[in-house]
Amino acid sequence: MRARDCKIVATMGPASDAPERLATLIQAGVDCFRLNFSHGAREDHARRMAAIREAEAKAGTPVGVFADLQGPKIRVGMFEGGEIKLKFNDVVTIEASTEPGGHNLIRMPHPELVNALEVGDILKLDDGKLQLTITERGRTQCKARVDFGGTLKNQKGVNVPTRRIPISALTEKDREDLAYALELGVDYIALSFVQHPEDVREARGLIGARAGIIAKIEKPSALAEIETIVDVADAVMVARGDLGVELPPEQVPIAQRKIIRTARAAGKPVIVATHMLESMVEAATPTRAEASDVATAVYQGADAVMLSAESAVGRHPQSAVAIMDRIIRAVEDDEEYWASLPRDMTPPQATTADAIALSARHVADVIGCKTIVAYTATGSSAIRVARERPRSGVIGLTPLMETARKLALVWGVRSMVT
Repeated sequence: MRARDCKIVATMGPASDAPERLATLIQAGVDCFRLNFSHGAREDHARRMAAIREAEAKAGTPVGVFADLQGPKIRVGMFEGGEIKLKFNDVVTIEASTEPGGHNLIRMPHPELVNALEVGDILKLDDGKLQLTITERGRTQCKARVDFGGTLKNQKGVNVPTRRIPISALTEKDREDLAYALELGVDYIALSFVQHPEDVREARGLIGARAGIIAKIEKPSALAEIETIVDVADAVMVARGDLGVELPPEQVPIAQRKIIRTARAAGKPVIVATHMLESMVEAATPTRAEASDVATAVYQGADAVMLSAESAVGRHPQSAVAIMDRIIRAVEDDEEYWASLPRDMTPPQATTADAIALSARHVADVIGCKTIVAYTATGSSAIRVARERPRSGVIGLTPLMETARKLALVWGVRSMVT
């Protein structure tokens, strides 16, 4: 069977972390695993990391791992009675406080958010189920009108698509988790709620060269600076969960295409994530819309597609991987896919290395060679060739297992440690 070019990422969880299950997932097609630091204790992550490396050794193929940090998820505080009812057109007060809220009073333990709000700002609560608009700005509190009402429970999430919040992308918990993930030997750190390039630079100062950085794009402010964020990161993720809350639904596909094209132009790996085969958390087969969603990401040139709950807590993790593998292969068997990849590609940078990579693809196409071999210590040479999307694929020969594992996330690259 021909090698698959678009890679598959699977999130670890109770449904997938048994050693025997890991072996079947790698066999089914997983190239890289995600450790979700929003859930689970350190002992869980250490056990899963050890199990991945054991399964990797048995499979005889490099497998990537990245730690996904929780990030500064903003939430409402507690309520007397555990919840409040918000009705359409009600006026509510928003304060920065750790005390419980009550009737038409929302308190948040985030003074930086409350202080940043201005009249006209929109607040989306509980993944967008409820919506408020700020109508008055006081010295220590705000008034807001209820646009979409409902029940608001303790500690539900808050999204502010209209405002860049002056907070770091790294909380104290993230910093501790980051240090621990580096001890475990992960290949990448995924940075949540990136708002601007400085968030990535701050993380780089802590990580150095010990791991790559995946910038998760899930806020409009990040989209506004996508070129610079892609430039300073090692990879990016189209994180459609929170991005889908912050943006109108009709804008999410447009944002996805923009992020993929920007990352491809820069030669940085790009992952499309969230709700790809969501129905397979319970069902044995995906919906046709989900199959089309995965296929669209592949047609657009994504380096990898990711399973979240499907592999972490789903009833059919191996089937989800196998079906994702089949969808990708079906797209890669389509001649229109190969015809569209060069059309959607921007010219490489005017550098010797990029010119050589483009020439390698042209030569491979003309003479019909089976594969392009790139010797690489850091992974850069293989990534540059993969940017050109050669039909022959790329073998990355490297003396370093760390490099081989990082390349597990890159389109078309099969790594071999020499």
